[in-house]
Amino acid sequence: MRFDILSLFPESIAPYFQSSILSLAAQKNLVEFHVHNFRDYAKNKHNKVDDTPYGGGPGMVLSPQPIYDCIQSIKQQNPRARVIFMSPRGQTLTQNKLHSLKAESGLIIIAGRYEGLDQRAIDLCVDEEISLGNFILCGGELPALCLVEGITRLIPRVLGNSASPIFESFSPEFDGKKKYPVYTKPEEFQGLKVPEVLLSGHHKNIEKWQKKNLSLD
Repeated sequence: MRFDILSLFPESIAPYFQSSILSLAAQKNLVEFHVHNFRDYAKNKHNKVDDTPYGGGPGMVLSPQPIYDCIQSIKQQNPRARVIFMSPRGQTLTQNKLHSLKAESGLIIIAGRYEGLDQRAIDLCVDEEISLGNFILCGGELPALCLVEGITRLIPRVLGNSASPIFESFSPEFDGKKKYPVYTKPEEFQGLKVPEVLLSGHHKNIEKWQKKNLSLD
């Protein structure tokens, strides 16, 4: 799967792809990561990518032309890629959404800045808007990375334990609930003990305990 991220600050994103699971996935040729500075596509003298909003208001708005041209360039290499804009106005990201996006051949992800993106770029290019929740960050880089990592770990052979992306929080196996608490050695730490049932070796009782301790909160 190929990911293309549009950002004014590609240097803040690129290092994240060079470590841990994302790096290993790229080394296995299971994914490709490409980061694009859409300022490179600006056609004005000073490579300006924003301007004041029509109708007044604070801040600056990202101009449509650089983002539009950047996306058209990427689509020459990956014409079937789905375009996503990380925006507080978008649909809230869920685990089910990550699973559905995993089926795409590629994603072009726009990391916005300032007061937002000119609506015409959204109308012309964007297939859907996605939000991490009802809060505001300085830009869309972190949300874009969350989206990329959430999808990448679901791709077969990315994780060492093939069961890891299945038996986890929000999975169908857990009826969409959060996973039960987990423990490891030692059996006691700072006066807190591992539940006896987990030490019993009685698999049916352990399974009952795990189901009982799934949570919706």
